[in-house]
Amino acid sequence: HISRILLHMTRISELRVPLANHPGLFSVLERVATLPLSVENRVLRMRLLANLANSDGNKETIFERSSLLESIMKVATLDKSDNAREYAAAVLMDLASHPANQIEMAKIDKVLGTFVKLAIVEDKVETREYAVSGLQNLAFEKQNRRQLVTYGSGVVIEALKKTTSMDANDKTRRRSAGALTNLACDETADLMGKHAGLLKTLAHVSISDQNADVQQRATLALTKLSNSITVKMSSWSNLLDALITASQCKVADGIVTAMFRVKTRAEENRASMVNHPRLLETLSRIVLDTQDTFDVKKSPAAYKDCENVTKAIAHLANDPLNHKTICNKHILAALVHGASLSSPAGAVTRDAAILAMERMAMDHSNRPMMARYPGMLVSIAKATEREMNEELNGVPKSSASGQPRLAKPLLMSLLVAM
Repeated sequence: HISRILLHMTRISELRVPLANHPGLFSVLERVATLPLSVENRVLRMRLLANLANSDGNKETIFERSSLLESIMKVATLDKSDNAREYAAAVLMDLASHPANQIEMAKIDKVLGTFVKLAIVEDKVETREYAVSGLQNLAFEKQNRRQLVTYGSGVVIEALKKTTSMDANDKTRRRSAGALTNLACDETADLMGKHAGLLKTLAHVSISDQNADVQQRATLALTKLSNSITVKMSSWSNLLDALITASQCKVADGIVTAMFRVKTRAEENRASMVNHPRLLETLSRIVLDTQDTFDVKKSPAAYKDCENVTKAIAHLANDPLNHKTICNKHILAALVHGASLSSPAGAVTRDAAILAMERMAMDHSNRPMMARYPGMLVSIAKATEREMNEELNGVPKSSASGQPRLAKPLLMSLLVAM
């Protein structure tokens, strides 16, 4: 009855700090893991403690009492009551949400082990969600990221990988992907990229999860890792495979294709990217999937994807060693389509397509194939007309990108090559 009365009192947020400061209360609560109490009493006491831990004013106090923290973890991992374990997990989650606790809490292996165990083996949905949320809270602190990634030879990453892809609860999958996003940084990217199946899992979730929010979170985690993974890392090839898969995500809002553009901008990446299986075909598909419409509101992301990918192709074409490789039917089809977009939203894509063509045509051996490719000369002729109109109207350079007028000399060079 006393526990029940105290539980009712802790439902009033203003009373939680005064109650926690009452002498002897924590001493009573920490014995929940050792006394032969009934299931009902154990659950009541853990609910009471969960209410107290939900107050910011109590989170440091509870965490600093090591014997109480030990009891909470013991209940979370060993208690036979599903409800008791649930409330213990809720306490740990709330303690991990307080900035003053996060660094020290992440140093305690038993805390991390408890979160991992609950996230993977617990049957109750709420308990798994609390455990994953606790890991996400700890991962928010930058100083904790390497500690979490290296703990137990990667068991935290493995747990988050499994919950992101397999947990039945949408919230748990979303929070798990969010935790992976928090963990991704320059210091951890190599380790996370090498973790077996992580990049592939994030890519798969980004296109196959039934929840759009989970897809977006998985895509964000993947692209944040992409920012830090370099061509010199062993995970580079797996990253390109993952980006190729994730490029099919319908809710990515341009962030996957932006990674293609960013990565091709770096000269040291271009050779490996242009020769990577399915990458050029993927870039081509994205451009060809873009419908030419004057109602941009219908597909703003598609135009952004098209723009990003066409710029990526232009970056690849900036390397003379790639000119022969990218002069294939897939890329030529994409460039003709991109250069032929007529709506104002396609202006940047049109200019980038002409720029890519101009760079490819620097290799004289490419010109006959380009000149004979269906639609190529027509698209360049239209670009020439646009550039002439701009010049007549006093526009100094291309209004969309500021690049020099390239269409007319490009057209002439291809006509000569026929």
